[in-house]
Amino acid sequence: MRYVIVGAGAVGGAIGGRLHASGHDVVLVARGKHYEALRDHGLRLRTPDGDLVLPVPVVDRPEALELRADDVLVLAVKTQDGVTALDTWSSRPVSGGGTAGERLPLVCAQNGVEGERLALRRFRRVLGMCVWLPSTHLEPGVVEAPCAPYTGALTLGPYPPRRGGRGGAAPGARDVPTADPVVERIAEGLERSVFLAPVVADVMRWKYAKLLGNLANAVDAVCGPSDEPAARALIERARAEGTAVLDAAGIDRASLAEQQQLRAGKMETRPIGGSPRGGGSSWQSLVRGTGAVEVDYLNGEIVLLGRLYGVPAPVNEALRRVANACARERRTPGSMTPAELTAIVDTV
Repeated sequence: MRYVIVGAGAVGGAIGGRLHASGHDVVLVARGKHYEALRDHGLRLRTPDGDLVLPVPVVDRPEALELRADDVLVLAVKTQDGVTALDTWSSRPVSGGGTAGERLPLVCAQNGVEGERLALRRFRRVLGMCVWLPSTHLEPGVVEAPCAPYTGALTLGPYPPRRGGRGGAAPGARDVPTADPVVERIAEGLERSVFLAPVVADVMRWKYAKLLGNLANAVDAVCGPSDEPAARALIERARAEGTAVLDAAGIDRASLAEQQQLRAGKMETRPIGGSPRGGGSSWQSLVRGTGAVEVDYLNGEIVLLGRLYGVPAPVNEALRRVANACARERRTPGSMTPAELTAIVDTV
C-alpha cells in the first residue's frame, strides 16, 4: 500500500512524514517553494523528541506520478481547494486500467463535513477522517507537530457511514467489521506511525463534534491566539449557536467525554525548540497570506444548516464574513482585537 498525500501542508506533512518514518511507502504532493524545499532537502518534521529530516518522494502535479492499484489517496488540502484537487486526481489513470475515481480509495483528512460529500461525487470509495492533529506549516519544507507521545488522533471510517454500529463509543475500538481490509490496513499503518487511529462505524459523529471546536478558528485567525475574556466569550457564543443548530438538524456527534477519553494521557502539547506554538489552520493561512481561509466550511456550515432548519446563526455569519475579508485583504492575525470583533458581531 502506498500513500499519496495530496496537500503536504501541516496535516498532510505530519501524516506523510510519520508514515514515511515508520517504513511506509509515501509520496507527497506539494506546490511552489514548499515543493522545491521538499525536493531539494527533504521534509523537516519538528517534534518534541527532535527534528526528523525525511527524504520523502515528492511531486508537484498529478501528471508526475504514475498511480498504482495499491495506492491510497489522502486528501489534506483545505476544503475550499478540494474541488480542484478532486477533479484533477479522480480522472487520473491507474496502472492496469481505470481511473483513480473508479479504483482507488480516498481519505478526506480535512476539517468540516463537506469534503466527503464533494469526494463521493467523484470517487466510488471514500473514507472520512476526523483529524485531531495540532501542527504548523509556515516555512517551506518544514512542519511542526508538537504532540506526544502520540502525534495525533485520526478517527477513521467509511463514508457514507455504516449505521447500526457502536458509533465509536469505545475509543480505540474497531466498530467497523474487519471484513474491510483496506480500512484496517490504513488504521494499522497509522497506529505504527505514532497516531491514534480508531475505526468507527459513523465517522461523521466525530467530524461534527470537531466542527464545533473549529468554530473558534475564525476568532483565532482575526484576533490572533488570545486568552482574553472577550475572545473566550465570542468563541463560546459561536459554539452555543452551533450546538443549537446541530440539535435542530438532529445531527448526532461524539460527546466531549468520548473525545477526552480517546486522547486522555496520550496527546500532550509540548514545546518544540523552546518556541510556543502559534495558531490553528485558519491563523496559519493568514500568516502565509494565502488569500483564503476555510471558514465557509466551518462557521459557514453552521450558517447553512441554520438557514435550512430555521435557526438564526448571526455570530457564525459575522465571523465567517470578517475572516474571509481578512484573508482577501491579506491582513495578518491580530489586525482586530477581540473587543472590536465582538462589536462587529453585535451589529449583525
